[in-house]
Amino acid sequence: QVRLVESGGGLVQAGASLRLSCAAYGRTWSGYAGGWFRQAPGKEREFVAGISGSGISRYYADSVKGRFTISKDNAENTMTLQMNSLKPEDTAVYYCGADIVAGSITSGYEYGYWGQGTQVTVSS
Repeated sequence: QVRLVESGGGLVQAGASLRLSCAAYGRTWSGYAGGWFRQAPGKEREFVAGISGSGISRYYADSVKGRFTISKDNAENTMTLQMNSLKPEDTAVYYCGADIVAGSITSGYEYGYWGQGTQVTVSS
């Protein structure tokens, strides 16, 4: 059984940075693809960033390209999302997902394991 635990959310002003972490318990990140998704009030969950099982390929939503960076550290068993130049529209609950993904890393349906979410609020 794999358990994911997110941390690092909070309340910041526009232009600030936050670093989200997703720790895996029960197995390592090695070979697992990872994704960050977010859900704002009244909206559907959307893809933010994804990383392949090898860690070589990375994918980003257009809205966060150039501002967010996804990475994973198999030794530390952690996947991170570095978020810079935050905007009020980045406000949402952020979730991490993990699995051996055969299809599209950008699709939430590919992930069988999810964290509980961490709130990110960006004030203007």
